[in-house]
Amino acid sequence: MASIAELLATSLTALKKVQQGGDYMIIKGGELSPTHMKRLMANNFLKPIIKGWYVVTDPMALPGDTTAWYASFWNFIVRYATERYGNDWCLSAEQSLAIYSGSTTVPAQVLIRAPKGNNNAIQLIPPTSIFNLSAELPSVIDHSNQLGLNLYPLAEAIIVATPSMYSNDPLTMRTALAMVSDVSGILKILVDTGQTIRAGRVAGAFRNIGRGDYANEIISTMKRIGYDIREDDPFAEVVKVSLSPSPYATRIRLMWHNMREDVLSNFNRQKSNLSAKEFLKQMEAQYKLDAYHSLSIEGYQVTDELINRVKRGAWKPDGDDVDSKNALAARGYWQAFQIVKKSVSEILNGTSSAEVVQRDLSVWHSEMFKPCVTAGIIKPSDIVGYRSNQVYIRNSMHTPLNPEALRDAMTTLFELLREEPEASVRAVLGHFVFTYIHPYMDGNGRVGRFLMNTMLASGGYDWLIIPVGKRDEYMAVLENASVESDIVPFTRFLSTI
Repeated sequence: MASIAELLATSLTALKKVQQGGDYMIIKGGELSPTHMKRLMANNFLKPIIKGWYVVTDPMALPGDTTAWYASFWNFIVRYATERYGNDWCLSAEQSLAIYSGSTTVPAQVLIRAPKGNNNAIQLIPPTSIFNLSAELPSVIDHSNQLGLNLYPLAEAIIVATPSMYSNDPLTMRTALAMVSDVSGILKILVDTGQTIRAGRVAGAFRNIGRGDYANEIISTMKRIGYDIREDDPFAEVVKVSLSPSPYATRIRLMWHNMREDVLSNFNRQKSNLSAKEFLKQMEAQYKLDAYHSLSIEGYQVTDELINRVKRGAWKPDGDDVDSKNALAARGYWQAFQIVKKSVSEILNGTSSAEVVQRDLSVWHSEMFKPCVTAGIIKPSDIVGYRSNQVYIRNSMHTPLNPEALRDAMTTLFELLREEPEASVRAVLGHFVFTYIHPYMDGNGRVGRFLMNTMLASGGYDWLIIPVGKRDEYMAVLENASVESDIVPFTRFLSTI
């Protein structure tokens, strides 16, 4: 008779075959036998989403871990909707615009439009759900997005979007409008359908973001065709921000603009205004504490003895610690810290903090992982440039930007750091936006804290250490900023530790 372990191995083999033949993370009832399904769920390899649908999970994850679900969320939406409606479905205009504009947050509820929808909500893994809306589809459905979703075309989504979208999510609307490179696509729909109220709203929206030429073209063309049109600005305010055809660049610029005043109002750390020599001495004295907490936040188990051994140079790549991830991380942190000290020294002696960070940030990162290259764990190319694969943050509804977006996003971050006169804003938003982008496969938290501290140093603030005991609060306020666009809790957190 087979042992329990052998039976589980058989079920895992069956699961592997299903994954190789289709979606890696989503399993549909019937793809595995009831016996395999029951065994895999009992051992936490599968978690039910709704009846007949399951997500592959990590059996070692803590109870309530949602990482696997958020990582596979949109894959499930595509498979579920296609299974139920064939190709006769699409997301709402508003959610289509969120996808186009680079939103990376898993929504609490997805609205699926379909002629055969039943106007019912279906609860998924909390806090997410689906609403199947009985509604007509746009004349053309866009499938070209990276997520494989059925979306409204950008032009039609802008026209159809409800007036409340401009007040509820102005960031998405401004970003979507900035993506339009030729207004003729919008005009063709408007003149054929005679939607004068929507035409006036879209014209007003374009004028609000500084595209008066588009607004004038919409107004004059509609009037020339014979429609009576009145321009109406749907936004609550005019925002003076340079917009870009890149949705990622625009979204980050608007986030910075929207959050800046909240940082200035809520950041109240006292400046120490140490001399450059005093600051560097203090920074060196805090190294052991900084390394312990920063590495521990990332899950490494480091000790004073290990940190001191690395600091003394007693750690060797070919020694007993070569296979220890903790020793490799400690050595890498030490090497990176030495480069950060040089960066801070330049800043304290008058060099632009933004220019130093733009030049050195990738060096900090590569030094952090050089010991792993030496040990043969990763390739040298793995520490050159930005990541080329998608990453996910454990338990976060925010998905970091896709690899194709990284260069635009990081270029924009460096521009914002150069343009920002207040060190407190550079520190808080620099850290937040960097981790929001998550440009590397690993090390983003450590590099983000280095970035924060170099910016604090540029403004006369002391080196700031986030205690590992406050890790959960730290992650929660970053999540709040990413998902709810509320930077106040993160700002207050950094002000009080």
